[in-house]
Amino acid sequence: MLKRKAYTLTEATRKIEHYCAYQERCHQEVVQKLREMHMIPEAIDQIMGHLISENYLNEERFARSFARGKFRIKSWGRNRISLELKKRNISPTIINIALRELEEPAYSDTLESLAKKRFKQLKGLNPWQQKKKLGDYLLYRGWESDLVYEQINRLVNKK
Repeated sequence: MLKRKAYTLTEATRKIEHYCAYQERCHQEVVQKLREMHMIPEAIDQIMGHLISENYLNEERFARSFARGKFRIKSWGRNRISLELKKRNISPTIINIALRELEEPAYSDTLESLAKKRFKQLKGLNPWQQKKKLGDYLLYRGWESDLVYEQINRLVNKK
């Protein structure tokens, strides 16, 4: 039989402090980690209260960081970022604050460069297929449909 490590409240708190200090975390991730450590609900509540009061956990800070990172690194649009934050039980108010982190000139430029890059990969297809594949790609990445279709028309009609 597999033996699992039992944590005291102090050990678990120290371990979770390190977990939160290493990278921004949302409440859901921390609670999940504490459950994996087999902590009882009362201990989880006590540790979560400590983390919030000591500013190890801050949902708004997490959401802002998440939005900036996914936009900059993965080129996700507002829809995808919003959906992923909702999956993590972040409140709509905080999601709106996080989406304000995506400044307009950079947002449009990223969409344009992403569309151009993908469009080059679709050479050799007929215009209808190019529009379909480019649209699917950009919508999957969470870009707003009106911006996507505007970008598609600009690229396909430019040829």
